[in-house]
Amino acid sequence: MPEAATHSRTLPLADGAIELQWAELTHTGRRREVNQDAVLARYPLFVVADGMGGHIGGEIASSSTIARLESMVGKGEVSPKNIEKALSKAVGDIASHPEATDDGTGTTVTGVYLDTSTAEPTWVTLNIGDSRVYLFRDGGLAQVTTDHSVVQELIAAGRLSPEEAENHPYGNVITRAVGPSDGVAPDYVRLEVIDGDRFVICSDGLTKELTDYGILHFLLQHDDPAAAAADMLDAALENGGRDNITIIVLNVHRTGSSPATD
Repeated sequence: MPEAATHSRTLPLADGAIELQWAELTHTGRRREVNQDAVLARYPLFVVADGMGGHIGGEIASSSTIARLESMVGKGEVSPKNIEKALSKAVGDIASHPEATDDGTGTTVTGVYLDTSTAEPTWVTLNIGDSRVYLFRDGGLAQVTTDHSVVQELIAAGRLSPEEAENHPYGNVITRAVGPSDGVAPDYVRLEVIDGDRFVICSDGLTKELTDYGILHFLLQHDDPAAAAADMLDAALENGGRDNITIIVLNVHRTGSSPATD
């Protein structure tokens, strides 16, 4: 079993500080031979990529995308413009790889970064596909990202209930991905930086096996990100582990003045 370790980073502010703690885990699961998920947890960007495609195509798509995003982080400026440049380069990488050019090859890209380009820092979530960002705030859990999937479109159109969606035959069909022929931009959501917030960023290998209430349960059980992620992974494997599973748990502690919640 992989082991999670909790990392930390403190960002000084004029009137206090933002302290982040995070841990990440990825696992092949019980039924897959290859882990086509990839993960990047490097301040200020925390991202999960869930690859898809025959043979090793999905693994190439997700690892190429994460490599381009990691290179962008290393250059020091994370922004929507630079994220989209990195994703465009990843599309080229995928398209040029001889084992990743079939129509089914691609990857989700989902995560969150801390934007410090303005006087008041904010979080920005990004999403392509059906991996998810959850926000734990004031004792409750909410999904921030919206799945790009056939099932989600049916739910939005009122043709399918969330309960019916759980076992729908098109449950794995996504409508947007980073692939060898698609230049796509993520959806973005901007959020305030609030003391006590916690994020869970995960591939659908977790949400296939664990309900939102299950994720909330383990967050409430464990303040430590590594312990929370490890218990979520154990529960997902125990419930079947039908897909690759990747989890990031990110805690936010803010001292000094902060914006009021709504």
